[in-house]
Amino acid sequence: MSAGGQKSLEGFLAEAQEITDAFGKSLLELGKGGAGSADPETVNALFRSAHSLKGISAMFGVGRLSSLAHALEDLLDDLRMGRVAANDAVEGVLLDAVDVFGALIGDTQRGQLEGSPPARQLADALEARIHAAAHAPAEATTGDPLDSLALDASVRGVLTEYEEHRLRENVKAGKAIWRARAAFEMASFDRGLSDLSSRIKTVGEVVSTLPAAAAMSGDKIAFDLVFGSAAPREQVEASLAGSGAELLPVAAAAPAEAPRAPPPHAAAEGPRPAEAEAKAVPAIQTVRVDIRKLDRLMGIVAELVQAKSNLLAVAKAAGGERYTAIFSNQLIREGRNLERHLDELQAGILDVRMVPLSQAFDKLARMIRKVEREAGKELELTVRGGDVELDKLIVEELSDPLMHLIRNAVDHGIEAPERREKLGKPRHGRLGLSASQRGNHVVIELSDDGAGIDGRRVAEVAVERGLIRPEDAATLGRREVLNLIFQPGFSTARAVGALSGRGVGLDVVKTNIANLSGVIDVQSEEGRGTTMAITLPITLAILRALIVEAAGRSYAIPLTAVLEIASVRSSEIRRLDGREVLDLRGTTLPLVRLSRLFRLSGDDAARDRHYAVVVGLARERLGLLVDGLDGQRDVVLKPLGALLGSVRGIAGATDLGPQRTVLVVDVGAILEEVFAGEALARAAS
Repeated sequence: MSAGGQKSLEGFLAEAQEITDAFGKSLLELGKGGAGSADPETVNALFRSAHSLKGISAMFGVGRLSSLAHALEDLLDDLRMGRVAANDAVEGVLLDAVDVFGALIGDTQRGQLEGSPPARQLADALEARIHAAAHAPAEATTGDPLDSLALDASVRGVLTEYEEHRLRENVKAGKAIWRARAAFEMASFDRGLSDLSSRIKTVGEVVSTLPAAAAMSGDKIAFDLVFGSAAPREQVEASLAGSGAELLPVAAAAPAEAPRAPPPHAAAEGPRPAEAEAKAVPAIQTVRVDIRKLDRLMGIVAELVQAKSNLLAVAKAAGGERYTAIFSNQLIREGRNLERHLDELQAGILDVRMVPLSQAFDKLARMIRKVEREAGKELELTVRGGDVELDKLIVEELSDPLMHLIRNAVDHGIEAPERREKLGKPRHGRLGLSASQRGNHVVIELSDDGAGIDGRRVAEVAVERGLIRPEDAATLGRREVLNLIFQPGFSTARAVGALSGRGVGLDVVKTNIANLSGVIDVQSEEGRGTTMAITLPITLAILRALIVEAAGRSYAIPLTAVLEIASVRSSEIRRLDGREVLDLRGTTLPLVRLSRLFRLSGDDAARDRHYAVVVGLARERLGLLVDGLDGQRDVVLKPLGALLGSVRGIAGATDLGPQRTVLVVDVGAILEEVFAGEALARAAS
């Protein structure tokens, strides 16, 4: 493929993914008005997304994606026209479409324009379900509700088929039909019309916007906005106050119906005033950037950072000679100037790489809708902190671990609706997904109000599977017991289910989080629920690190995990339950000798003075004993390769100058190792 063709394909892939993401986001609003209902604006948004995806796919010759989007477009057209009812089958098709679209887009990126065999199989199965759903028509009605409207024939004659359908739905829902007439200056009618439409949407649904039949004097143009509303006249009039519009009734609610509260989907017809105000924000100005370009820029920054560090090191080394003092000062001054500009460039590049967690949260929310049906449970999801930002590469790696946790919570944690009612809980199980920034880290919490974790059962299974000895089970604290669920192969499920129970999952979650230099913490109360907290660094690109010495070797410890540094005499170190500990301001701090942890030759126990680098993530605290400190440096984390990439406790390597490559400590992995008991026996003995 030519360079121009490749560039065009990359543009298509980016746009197709954006459309798919928008489709998935709109799905989260579908059916919020209640069972069997579908917000018309949401359905229209879905219809437009399917139509756009069909068009650009056909343009670029991605036939399978285009035909699938076309079939979905037809189904959504039937849905918005009332020819198909909003039901579980339709919602299931729409939810699965996002995943199939994603699979086909991924295959296109790999050069398979018609999709790989597995993706084509998924697409064929989904298209069959689409056709089946399209042949399940909505319940037929007798008579035309529009016959009861005192609507001028000339007005009704220009309504589109869709507008007539929406008008019927409003009448069937018992809403009053109104007409708002307003005249605007020719030069600014678009802004005035948009403002009037927004006002009406706070109390109802705008069905049609038509040029007014009445003649208007002067340089003005008039419009009639036909809308349906369940709100009383006083509220409708209040929404139009100050707009200059005249309110004209078309028809009241159907007289055969007694006054009643609007049906569940009436709330979805238009946002409430507070919601309308929240939505009235300027469009976000974004620029699509290829992540590979950002990676190239980051590589350039990395080399500049290295040059700056080397320049300062040379300048400091030359500063001891009198004849080089002036030259040294100039070098230091230029080095600091370079450092300032590099900091600005680094911050700018990192900012471009940052994306909101809502990208992952929206995907998870869709998945929860699917899991809800599979598990036969009723779920209510609350999401907070979607605007918190993380490095894009971290966000991309988060989806799978979070999906594992959600499936585990739904399958093992949240009870069946009938069981919850017997326990005095609401039928809907509650899931909470939140994110918050804490310094240079982000904490993501997933909570549920389910049965919680049975600590006794966990300990029994751990003994049965040989993870712990029977005599040790009684001595473990609650927190140590809960951490057993992250052991490989651990599962309390007595049978394999559709969602979980296969003995895999949580150990994979722990490993994936550790690979991102993060930790996972669990808190649970039986009968009340469970909270999983994941602590992650904001970025893994460029780190500020503390350089330490252990057994004659240098290591870099990320400063984001360093809480403090203490000078320690050997006499201050004591042993507690076979572990080395240090009393630090009234608290007992576990210690690990970095040299022993990495099995370095040489015994540092004979040294009289050490440094305890206190590191911590989440609730864990640990003192890393080292021999010396060598200042702070900006370091660029580089992978170790396939042979050494799996070494626990090492995140990568960095270059500190000529002939000086040092390993970067993975604090999260060390904390996991030590507090799981896998490395503590070696490190503290």
